[in-house]
Amino acid sequence: MIKTFVIAEIGCNHKGDLGIAKDMIENAANFCKVDAVKFQKRNPKELLSEEEYNSPHPDMYYSYGQTYGQHRESLEFTIDQHRELKEHCEKFGIQYSCSVWDLTSAKEIISLKPKFLKIPSPCNLNFPLLKYIAENFDGDIHLSLGMTTKKEEDEIVDFFKEKGRAKDLVLYSCVSGYPVEFEDLSLLDIQRIKEKFGGIVKEIGFSGHNLGIAADIAALTLGARYFERHFTLNRAWKGTDHAASLEPDGMRRLTRDIRAVSKALTYKKEDILEVEAPQREKLKKIKYE
Repeated sequence: MIKTFVIAEIGCNHKGDLGIAKDMIENAANFCKVDAVKFQKRNPKELLSEEEYNSPHPDMYYSYGQTYGQHRESLEFTIDQHRELKEHCEKFGIQYSCSVWDLTSAKEIISLKPKFLKIPSPCNLNFPLLKYIAENFDGDIHLSLGMTTKKEEDEIVDFFKEKGRAKDLVLYSCVSGYPVEFEDLSLLDIQRIKEKFGGIVKEIGFSGHNLGIAADIAALTLGARYFERHFTLNRAWKGTDHAASLEPDGMRRLTRDIRAVSKALTYKKEDILEVEAPQREKLKKIKYE
C-alpha cells in the first residue's frame, strides 16, 4: 500500500472564531478521518505596506473589516490561541500545522514545535523567511509551487540542498486560483516535478483548489503522496476561500478514496491471484481443441 497523507486546510475559514476552528478540527478528525489540519498565521502589519493595510478589501462583500488590514487582523488568532488549537488537535488524534507568511509568524509557530509547517506559494521566494525556517525548524518543511517559474523552482530546491534540508522538503504542485477550472489544473506537472526533484526532496504533494475530488485521485496516480485541500463547514459562508473548499462529506470522501486507491496502485503479486483461482477453475478453458 502506498503511504499517503491528507491535510484539511482550515486556513482562515474559521471566520476568526476559535469555537468554529475547534469544531472544524473535531469534524476533520472524527468524520473526515484526515491526517492533519492546517491553519494560517500572518502578521498583517509586517506583510502589508501602510497603503495596502488602509486600502479597502478588493471585494467588500467578503471583508471582515473596513480596510484590508483590518480584514486580515480579524481573521488572525494569537499564538496562545494557536497553542490551544494544537492541543485540541492532539486531543482528537490528528496533527496540527500552519502556513507561515512572514518571519514573525514563523518564529511564533516554530515555538509550538509542529511536526511540519507550510510555506505558501506567495512566500516561496522570501529567502530570508526560508533561511530562518531551514536553520531553526527541525520538522518537515512543506512548500507550494503556485505562481512559480521553473527557474524559481530550481532556485528554491537548490537553496534547501545548500542548507542540507532538501530531504525534509515536501513540494506541492499547485495552481493558485480559487477555484481552478479543470483545464488549468496542470496535473502532469506532478509527474514533471517528481521526475525532476523526486530523488532530491522528501516527497511530492498536490495542493488542489479544484472543484470535486476526481483530480486529487488522478494526482495520486501521477505520483502525489501528500494532499492538501481547503476545508469548510459551509461553502456559502462569507470568505473568498470557501468556494474552493470541501465541505465535511467531500473531505470524508476524498480521504476514503485516496486511501482506497492507494491500496490498488500495485502490480499483481503473482500471475494468478488467490481471488482469481476459483474463477479460473470454474470458467477458464485452458486449451481448446
